Amino acid sequence: MSKARVDVHTHLVPEFWAEELKSHGGDPSGWGQPAWSKESVLAFMEKAEISCSILSLTAPGIEGWSRAERPDIARRVNDYGAELVRSDPDRFGYLCTLPLPDIEASLAELKRCYDELSVDGVCLHSNYDGNYLGDPLYDPLWSELEARKATIFLHPTTPAGVKVLEGQPSPMEDYPADTTKVSLDLVTKGHMTRYPSVRIVLSHGGGFMPFVATRFAELGASITKGTSADHILAELRKFYFDTALVAPSGMPSLLAFAPADHIVFGTDFPYASEAVSLKFTENLDAFQGLDAETRTLIDKGAASLFPRLSSR
Repeated sequence: MSKARVDVHTHLVPEFWAEELKSHGGDPSGWGQPAWSKESVLAFMEKAEISCSILSLTAPGIEGWSRAERPDIARRVNDYGAELVRSDPDRFGYLCTLPLPDIEASLAELKRCYDELSVDGVCLHSNYDGNYLGDPLYDPLWSELEARKATIFLHPTTPAGVKVLEGQPSPMEDYPADTTKVSLDLVTKGHMTRYPSVRIVLSHGGGFMPFVATRFAELGASITKGTSADHILAELRKFYFDTALVAPSGMPSLLAFAPADHIVFGTDFPYASEAVSLKFTENLDAFQGLDAETRTLIDKGAASLFPRLSSR
């Protein structure tokens, strides 16, 4: 394990959750559920030279459950993830799931996850029932996340009302588009300024956002009184960006836009299969536009986002 990478983008698939998902709407993205076990993750980590994987529940998460059911399933998923970390704290971290959009229940579960389960951060999806994270509905949650100086892993989900085309499941195009949409939503609503202690990692290199950041900045400044393109770009650069499914084609835009210390390693295993995850990791290793210092920042930089890991 010579590189000792920290993978900020690895998913767990609790067996009870995968089974119950079948009767709670299934996976509307059209992607389906991969086989998963702790042992398979550890075996993959050895092949990819990963020392620690930060686990989270991916989309569709618990959105298929009714609002009344979500607090219970969130609690069970979080207990499962926390137990995995307790079983091997050097190899795993965990980002908790919240029963959104129920703010009161989410605040209660957030408190339990931090104070009793000692989670490493929070996994949020780009939208919940069609409401994006910049919606004022979520302001009480953001205030609590700010108070805890939380690290948020922001994962896309299928946009509400989007028709999944045959042969084109949502993770292929809709997911990066929804990441792009929510990142702009958070910036235009002022969240990067209002909640400066919260650190947000965008999945999959930020979707299309690094490529269209100048478009966002210039057009945004032209229609918004009292702001400038430079300000919008500076706010967009406050995000962190993982490398899952990015190299090589997405790397030039990402490197041109994001600060080097805001790019962190990710794989999306096991929803990106072992073969696919290893291929994108090989692509990253082979990419010519990275010096040794930047490679080390990417491989190990995610540890700095999580106090338990950065204190080692």
